[in-house]
Amino acid sequence: MRARPHPLAIRRNLGSQVILYLLFMIVLWSVLTGLSHKAPDLDGMEELVWAASFELGYPKHPPFPSWIMAALTSVFGRPVWLTFAAGMTASTLGLWFIWKLACEFLNQRRAFIVLLISSVSIYFSLRGTIFNHNTAQLWSVTAAIWLFYRAARLQRLSSWFWLGAVAALSTMTKYSVVILFAAFFLYLLRSGAFARRQTWQGLGLALVAYAAVLSPHLYWLVAHDFAPFRYMDGSLETSTRWQAYKELLSFVLDQLARLSPMIVALAALKIWNRRSSHRVNYDPGADVRQARRYANALDSADRQFLLWVGLTPFLSTVLVSAVLGTRLVASWATTFFVLYGFFALWVIHGRERVQLRRLAVIVIVLQVLMAAGYALARGPLAWHAGRDSRSTFPGPEVSAQMQQVWNEHMPGKPLRVVISDTWLGGNIAVHAGPQTQVFIDADPASSPWLNLPGDLDCGALIVYSLETRGPPQPALAALYEQASVKGLREQRWSSERSPVIDLHWAILPERAACDAQARPQ
Repeated sequence: MRARPHPLAIRRNLGSQVILYLLFMIVLWSVLTGLSHKAPDLDGMEELVWAASFELGYPKHPPFPSWIMAALTSVFGRPVWLTFAAGMTASTLGLWFIWKLACEFLNQRRAFIVLLISSVSIYFSLRGTIFNHNTAQLWSVTAAIWLFYRAARLQRLSSWFWLGAVAALSTMTKYSVVILFAAFFLYLLRSGAFARRQTWQGLGLALVAYAAVLSPHLYWLVAHDFAPFRYMDGSLETSTRWQAYKELLSFVLDQLARLSPMIVALAALKIWNRRSSHRVNYDPGADVRQARRYANALDSADRQFLLWVGLTPFLSTVLVSAVLGTRLVASWATTFFVLYGFFALWVIHGRERVQLRRLAVIVIVLQVLMAAGYALARGPLAWHAGRDSRSTFPGPEVSAQMQQVWNEHMPGKPLRVVISDTWLGGNIAVHAGPQTQVFIDADPASSPWLNLPGDLDCGALIVYSLETRGPPQPALAALYEQASVKGLREQRWSSERSPVIDLHWAILPERAACDAQARPQ
């Protein structure tokens, strides 16, 4: 790809406006979800629990998002709002790198238009509040795409180096990033870049950086028999081929729904333009230059880049799933559509200043409506309807009840370990204090932050609920049966119409080895 001068069709720098818009998104979604939710989403709670220690890997996923959450909790503690703010920050960082990519071959007004369209995708907005491995990967995927564009275009070794480093961080976020790597390979193959010596030199440097950053996690994978891959393999299984095809259709329809706000924004812009032209009796055909779609100004190499890198992740995943009959979950496609905002260039035309101003109004209104509607539906409406949604789960009340039980039977002893599933135990632990950790399902492999059996010397609280999860795992059930002190507490989920949560609790007594004074308070 030939190096070109930076496109500065307008002199005004819109970077500060972009930052203000991204900050607006973080504040809007974080505040409204923080006010409306009593508990984070399941994935957010999982990250709060996993953040108890700095591990090189976890049985379900690679470690990088948990490292981020560990750093955040060391500063802010474990409030519910933290997961929403962390998710939206990862989302808006992803949008920032989309802006950086767009500025490589568009002027800043058109680049801002691409960002605005991209930002209303459900993955960047509503689901951006869920801090899981999918959302946490948005920034590294978009950064990798931007760096790959620069590396392939400018053939600078620095761009190749940083591409390798960022690609490694993305791999340590979720292994599905290999689909993006396949898109990179296909683009290089299609563009003829492999015929250039500079490409091979750059790829070599990128691989060195990739291996260096990834090596600690690779060591962990080997030492733990590639545990996340076994979990991933089980997640892909379906009972029958027909079931796989049904899930594939559902997967595709879900993606259309999650991209629909982008379509709504473009439709609203078209209606606004049409009504405005009728009011001033403006004939679009009278000005050929203004009637041209923005994509017409792209050169063939940039169009090729957007199509190959933008479309390959989704199309290849659907194709592989159809051939192999594997299961797909809608949220797994979070990073597959990050370039779809660029496809608006094939639709939008007209004076850039006017189109940007109108689209900004439309997008801000959409963001406010989506955020307010989501907060209302997941908060007050769910509470009054008595729905057993995670957003209305009475985490503070459940934790207070269980702390009361603990203090009654273990007076003067701090509660350090809750033996439960991730969701219930996490809700108890985050409200009990930073010293309280979760022994997930009584499974040592799932709780590497605990030093077992020593951390049980000073006793532990066992809790399970049939209402929230069903029968406990065998190891947890066995510990519960061994306990001599046990009981049942109940807590209404939300309003009087909501289910009653059964809290089956038991106390593991302290052992002779317990030395409470030697343990940090």
